[in-house]
Amino acid sequence: MSDLLTPDAINTVVHAAFPRLPSSCVELGDGWVTASITPDASSLRPGGFISGPAQFGLADAALWFMVFNAIGRIELMSLTSELSIRYLRPAVGDVLWAKATLDSVGRRNVIGTVRLWVDDRESKPTAVAQGTYVLPSA
Repeated sequence: MSDLLTPDAINTVVHAAFPRLPSSCVELGDGWVTASITPDASSLRPGGFISGPAQFGLADAALWFMVFNAIGRIELMSLTSELSIRYLRPAVGDVLWAKATLDSVGRRNVIGTVRLWVDDRESKPTAVAQGTYVLPSA
């Protein structure tokens, strides 16, 4: 992890390049990143359930931020190679959180696992995901 890589640095660069991205990097540490979104009406299903696509999007973003942390720099051209998700329970709450942890980092691929939850109920995940990002050629 680079001392210059902070959630604010990630958010500044990412939101300048993708101003409509709803997720933000909240915290990072050695081999992990936490991200969040505050769902709006477009990401809610009847009954106040946070939609599957909103959860998937946050899982993808958390992994992307985790890639930056794993390689020590913001690399906007790191791309999702594969991502799978399992929905465990309905996501109902005001804030959706995701914690991505590093499983493996190589010369071209970064693999991570993500747990998602709502509000302060981290012990009750709403979904788990695993994915691979590919890094651009040097």
